[in-house]
Amino acid sequence: MITRNGYSVRARLTLIAVTVTVLCGILVTTVLTLALYDMAEFSRTNEVAGSALEVVNLARSGSARPATLPVGNTEGVQVLNPEGKVVASSPGLAGAPPIADFAPPDGKVRADRQLCDIPRFPDRCMVVVALRIRRREGDWLIYSVDDATPWYVHPGVFAALVGSSLLLVALAGLGAYHMVTRALHPVNDIRKRLAEITATDLGRRVPVPEGHDEIRQLAETINQTLDRLEAVVERQRRFVSDASHDLRSPLTAMRAQVEEALLYPDDTDWTAKATAMLASLDRLQALASDLLMLARIDAGTPSDREPVDLGELCGDELDRRKRGVTVVRELKPGLVVSGDRLRLARLLTNLLDNAERHAASWVSVSATEQDGTAVVEVVDDGAGIAPEHREVVFHRFTRLDASRNRDAGGTGLGLAIAREIAQAHGGQLTLEDSPQGARFVLRIPLNR
Repeated sequence: MITRNGYSVRARLTLIAVTVTVLCGILVTTVLTLALYDMAEFSRTNEVAGSALEVVNLARSGSARPATLPVGNTEGVQVLNPEGKVVASSPGLAGAPPIADFAPPDGKVRADRQLCDIPRFPDRCMVVVALRIRRREGDWLIYSVDDATPWYVHPGVFAALVGSSLLLVALAGLGAYHMVTRALHPVNDIRKRLAEITATDLGRRVPVPEGHDEIRQLAETINQTLDRLEAVVERQRRFVSDASHDLRSPLTAMRAQVEEALLYPDDTDWTAKATAMLASLDRLQALASDLLMLARIDAGTPSDREPVDLGELCGDELDRRKRGVTVVRELKPGLVVSGDRLRLARLLTNLLDNAERHAASWVSVSATEQDGTAVVEVVDDGAGIAPEHREVVFHRFTRLDASRNRDAGGTGLGLAIAREIAQAHGGQLTLEDSPQGARFVLRIPLNR
């Protein structure tokens, strides 16, 4: 179960759903209660007023007596003469003083109020309706009184509203819990599968849900990440295996030479032996240097960027090299790119070393501009590389046929380092068609 702060996602989402439902239930119950209260209060007031209207004709005729006043559905009715004395009342208010002291305002014949703790009805709140009867000798008042409507209207109605709200809360909680459980079920499957995947079992993938939602996108993204991770780990394994093999080869040769010299010290030509061991040491040093360069590139070590003229840089690299073959150059000045001069020089050195190792008699180097891009081509007249191997040669520790074997003097990392440097500068290094030999093409955007 996915948890945060001690509570699972399921529990937190269910709690949120229940809380929202409770708040909505309280709001709806309050609104309905107030609406019902207004309706009930209006109905009760009209009912009380109706009881007062029943005695209007009696009061006008002057024949209203306590025993003859109808009560209706109210607690009682009183009739007051213009002097404010009770001249008639219902049996429940017999002998009682006036139950109210207000009258309808001028121009109106009716007024109503809610009064509490009146003398005749202590500890009770009553609705009192006053009707004005205009007569020749003065205005008469009729008071009708009954219990006020409570705020909850009726116990049964209020219980029904509260019970409905609680039922909705329970249903919302159960529904939310069930829906979240179903929604998180694929997540739990993904988590369990990820927990089972180890570095030695990267071929497994997490299950992908059928629905087209965010969880499916998460599963697909995880599987894509696992694909990349598997490729990187496999590449790393091959790299470690090849590197260990390449490191063991010169070490084994040096050990054999030292052991032979120790077995026959008097017959050993130490100068020749040291020279042979220096060759192995040079191989080890070159391999260690290439491995360190790849490690820095893979780690994303930042480099110092500055404007670099590729044509000029190619010329400098060609001028400082000892030429074993004829070199033809065609270098255009002003091909300025933004990059690390040392790493770009290493790129060019690797391309030139590779070309000279496999050239039969000549190497051609050109630097030109094409559509805002600096293009450097290094071509040799060697045996060339088959089309199906044109990408393979950029892999680390690549082994091809004898004509292009790293044992011819390279470490098997030069072209891989060259492509990594090109990509780090926003460019690309490819092996393209050539009438003879191999043709490496470097493209890097110009710095305008």
